[in-house]
Amino acid sequence: MSESLKAFGEVLKVLRKRAGLTQEQFAPMVGYSVPMAASIEQGRRLPSKTFVDRSEEVLDAFGVVRAAAKHLTRKAGLARWFEKWAELEALAVTLYTFESRFVPGLLQTPAYARTLFEEQIPAMGDDQIEVHLTARMERTKILTERPHTIYSFIIEEHALRRQVCAPEAMREQIDHILELCKRRNIDIQVMPQSRGYHAGLGGPLRLLETSENAWHAYSEGQETGHLISDPKVVSILQQRYARMRTQALSFEESVSLLREIRGAL
Repeated sequence: MSESLKAFGEVLKVLRKRAGLTQEQFAPMVGYSVPMAASIEQGRRLPSKTFVDRSEEVLDAFGVVRAAAKHLTRKAGLARWFEKWAELEALAVTLYTFESRFVPGLLQTPAYARTLFEEQIPAMGDDQIEVHLTARMERTKILTERPHTIYSFIIEEHALRRQVCAPEAMREQIDHILELCKRRNIDIQVMPQSRGYHAGLGGPLRLLETSENAWHAYSEGQETGHLISDPKVVSILQQRYARMRTQALSFEESVSLLREIRGAL
């Protein structure tokens, strides 16, 4: 728990009691379970934007709930090991991503992301799914809100062909990626299945440059994530990513393949 979470919970509790509502009465009015609402009030969970907006309306809070939410420091729906990277990611001036498992999170549509959360093991409750989905979609906003940041994505072809969700949702996902390809600061390349060995076989990789021109890397496995700041290690990973960019299809070839994949759905 952070102090800002506890402070938000106290504000929410005071406003709820002022409205003459118990937790059991309040929770369904904002569309959340009683345990989830109680966790937020106790400062153990960060509320989603939906929760904040509904609480503001239900409690007739004159903007107090939204104002308190602006000072929250934890990110709901993010794994503990990913939080630091997410903070750096939101301020990066350069961001490189190689993904071999699925469509990278920053490129995902709500339908695609929802399927990943709904099928996760152990199973999530509906409230958890909504919180994680909100966090994922909030992250994607940096692609449009930071037009001066340079984004590079390299995605394995099989990750794009894997039908994670229904065909119509997959078509929407590919269409979304094609639309992002039109942005001048976003470069998307596909690593073709025909490519045998390539420099990314060690697994997914992310690199970023801060406004102070410091570089960091991030690697992730099941239930783990590792933020790398050692310049020597980061340099090695930069070399691998540079090699991958030469081994993947060109931007134009990648767009052509994306359209082919979309047409086959």
